[in-house]
Amino acid sequence: MKKKVALHNLGCKVNAYETEAMEELLQTAGYDIVPFTEQADVYVVNTCTVTNTGDSKSRQMIRKAIRKNPQATVCVVGCYSQVAPQDIEAIEGVSIILGTQFRNEIVDLVEKYQQTHERIVKVSEVKQLRKFEDLNIDRFLHTRAYLKIQDGCNNFCTYCIIPYVRGSVRSKSFNKVIEEAKHLAHHGHKEIVLTGIHTGHYEDSGHDLTDLINELSKIEELKRIRISSIEITELNDKFLDMLGKNDKVCNHLHIPLQAGSDEILKRMNRKYDLAYYEEKINKIRGIRPDISITTDIIVGFPYETDELFSETLEFSKKMNFSKIHVFPYSIRVGTAAASMPNQVDEVTKKVRVKKLMALSEKQEKEYYEKFKGKELDILVEECDNNVSIGHTSNYLMVTLNENLLVGKIYKRIL
Repeated sequence: MKKKVALHNLGCKVNAYETEAMEELLQTAGYDIVPFTEQADVYVVNTCTVTNTGDSKSRQMIRKAIRKNPQATVCVVGCYSQVAPQDIEAIEGVSIILGTQFRNEIVDLVEKYQQTHERIVKVSEVKQLRKFEDLNIDRFLHTRAYLKIQDGCNNFCTYCIIPYVRGSVRSKSFNKVIEEAKHLAHHGHKEIVLTGIHTGHYEDSGHDLTDLINELSKIEELKRIRISSIEITELNDKFLDMLGKNDKVCNHLHIPLQAGSDEILKRMNRKYDLAYYEEKINKIRGIRPDISITTDIIVGFPYETDELFSETLEFSKKMNFSKIHVFPYSIRVGTAAASMPNQVDEVTKKVRVKKLMALSEKQEKEYYEKFKGKELDILVEECDNNVSIGHTSNYLMVTLNENLLVGKIYKRIL
């Protein structure tokens, strides 16, 4: 009888790609993939540490796996195990601990543990995380396929733990990205989402992100190329020129702002000011007037007064985002901001989150209304009981009362 494995992913699109790649490796090795809620012989938890909530959820899922089957091989991998392996070692019942490397060895490590029953811990020093870990996916679980092209970060924003768990910037081989994208497109994926910790920092053998997108556009079966997230400083003239010419690039960019106050941006060690951000957004909208621009904003960062938060609120109104992902500031031990004075209390953070989320909902509704009565391309991602759900190029979620084929693109009037 085949052994069963259940995987659970926490965190970002990069993690989602890595989880999917491990699933494919285990499936190829002969394991049956089952939901995490079922009893399995092997559990894999891909952890997140970007916030305290990520740490907490990671521990919850580890303990859930152990309770489900105390005899199972429980593998804990990813960012939380990279930054705090000792926390995971303290949990009785964990079999294998990996950081943000060695996921491509998951099958061999599981088999080794099952033979020896001796706990395996493989967590490299962050300084050693300099080589891109090659994982590969032929067919993604969801309609929109993620493709990880880059890892690591050199920015060291004062609130962020990621450089300490992902290491320095490194990229997947240009030819390997193209090859993987061709496989995904051949298996029916019409849309690929390029993902990384700093997608805009992609560089291999003299090729940058713009070169990569232009080459991917030559894949006939591939109809959409989406960028998961890109920094405002990475949107150079070469990229903007391509944006005006390449209609396979989705009409949506996620560009983190993080704060609408120059004072807070400086304390965050962000590499731009509001004038620079606004100028770039205006350039983008000059090229693509109807583009969806979504963003991330952190509220309650140290030194953020009511007045400075009001600046963020006003700048967000001015930028007219189509959605704002709002995060209350979370202290990450080891980052510069963790030891800053003037920390904002949790009650104040909650009030500010609520205000910014209300603005986001208003702007999201207004952006959607602009497209009422217009014909758009919809990539169908789900279909059940004569109801089809999918996304447009500009990332509007659309529900249609039709029985349509999942993975196909249809023109419909919104």
